[in-house]
Amino acid sequence: MTTKTHQKTQCLVEGALMIALGTVLSYFPIYELPHGGSITFVSMLPIILMSLRHGPKWGLFTAFVHSLIQLFLGLKNLTYCQTLGAQVGCVLLDYVLAFTVLGLAWFIAKPFPATRAWRAAGAGVSTFVVCVLRYVCSVLSGYVVWKDYDYAFEWMTNFGWGQAIQNMGENALCWLYSAVYNATYMIPETIFTVIAAVVLMLAAPKLFDSKAKI
Repeated sequence: MTTKTHQKTQCLVEGALMIALGTVLSYFPIYELPHGGSITFVSMLPIILMSLRHGPKWGLFTAFVHSLIQLFLGLKNLTYCQTLGAQVGCVLLDYVLAFTVLGLAWFIAKPFPATRAWRAAGAGVSTFVVCVLRYVCSVLSGYVVWKDYDYAFEWMTNFGWGQAIQNMGENALCWLYSAVYNATYMIPETIFTVIAAVVLMLAAPKLFDSKAKI
């Protein structure tokens, strides 16, 4: 077996392992919101690690395949979409784009120096950025796909923002609702994942080295 073929096989095997691990971690959430979104035990980290370990090509490919699996597991959510356009938006924003962006972590971490401390910083910053990108996808979905003024008003009122939203227009309120609702799970999810990425880099830096075996 040539070196190139061996490397490709290694990446495929590791990608499959990372997808499996990420799927298992996402399948048993710590807390799940009633209308989508959950806090998991760093289920995004295996996909981010694949990008940091093997670069954007394998990172994006792994993240894309992972997004399709997440879509398959969440197919029931498409039944709540009232139009074909909403279903397409849900597929793209809630799944394909939302999870594929995790494969971009390598680009953010690349400029950081190769010392251990800086690599840990790079892992933390890149993890934070891709989590924010996923959050942006979710916010867009919350407005474009799931926009519902009456529910948004009720939810925000129950959340304690009743007086603040009394004079807000429909579009502004729906944008605010989507931003706040998705932040309730993405903020803790991001914090946990960033901490885990930094700790993992400091404790086991070889995991981020493509030449080292997992």
